[in-house]
Amino acid sequence: MKHTTLRDLDVSRIGLGAMGMSFGYTGAGSDDAESVRTIHRALELGVTFLDTAEVYGPYTNEELVGKAMKGRRDQVVVATKFGMISHTGRGAGQLDSSPASIHTAVEGSLKRLGTDHIDLYYQHRVDPGTPIEDTVATLADLVRQGKIRHIGLSEAGPETIRRAHAVYPVTALQSEYSLWTREVEERVLPVLRELGIGFVPYSPLGHGFLTGAIRSPEQFDESDWRRSSPRFMGENFQRNLALADEVRTIATEAGATPAQVALAWLLAKGEHIAPIPGTKRVSRVEENAAADGIELTAEQIAQLDNLPPAAGEDHNEEQMRMIQR
Repeated sequence: MKHTTLRDLDVSRIGLGAMGMSFGYTGAGSDDAESVRTIHRALELGVTFLDTAEVYGPYTNEELVGKAMKGRRDQVVVATKFGMISHTGRGAGQLDSSPASIHTAVEGSLKRLGTDHIDLYYQHRVDPGTPIEDTVATLADLVRQGKIRHIGLSEAGPETIRRAHAVYPVTALQSEYSLWTREVEERVLPVLRELGIGFVPYSPLGHGFLTGAIRSPEQFDESDWRRSSPRFMGENFQRNLALADEVRTIATEAGATPAQVALAWLLAKGEHIAPIPGTKRVSRVEENAAADGIELTAEQIAQLDNLPPAAGEDHNEEQMRMIQR
């Protein structure tokens, strides 16, 4: 497994998103033993970068990652997130990145993860009720205390990134980026390159759609958040199947799986990019990690670049309001 740097943080070129092991997707939380085996297999394959958040569950995903890291902490760069749960009484579902909420959040995450420090600590979504300068100043204090090593943002817009970085260096931005979600290319990625900030694409496989394994919304159970995503509904779903089929065609030509091609396309976008495909299965983490060795031709990259945009927004209206703020 090749490595890259997010600013000055060394990580495997491909990471592992743990959310779906506990939260959000069909079958989440149904087989923690397999999820732990998946994390252990990822580490064996050279995947060092694990991603979780306090809101996943809530809390249960951090506990799962902590269990899997036990006795292996020195092999792991662990990232988690705060801010989508208020610890100061703002109310359920309210974003809260106030200093008081952060102090409570970090202590909880450290305990659940079973560690004395978090390698990369992200603000999960920008909190309009707290100036970003106050949030980052609090995080900088946590760095000085040794409780966190690096500061991250998630789904922040260009001006917020600049304001945050002016207070204390931001190591990484995590935002959705894949063959069917490319909004960051125009406004966000140029700012990251200018400031030397690493980029962590989440959902690099389009919430599983780009693997080609999803052919009907009926594959999702009632707990699956994709049931509320416009891209997975009605005519949008049917139109997007054609996009997945084009990825499969290129994958066949490349002698790879669609998932591997989608990840290889991301890796070809430059250095200091570390996607975090999520899975709860050993077989899938083996498949995803192998994408590190896939070399697409210039023609294949151009074909992928020119795929039509996905039909429909990737999140519901409430979630979209929190993105690139």
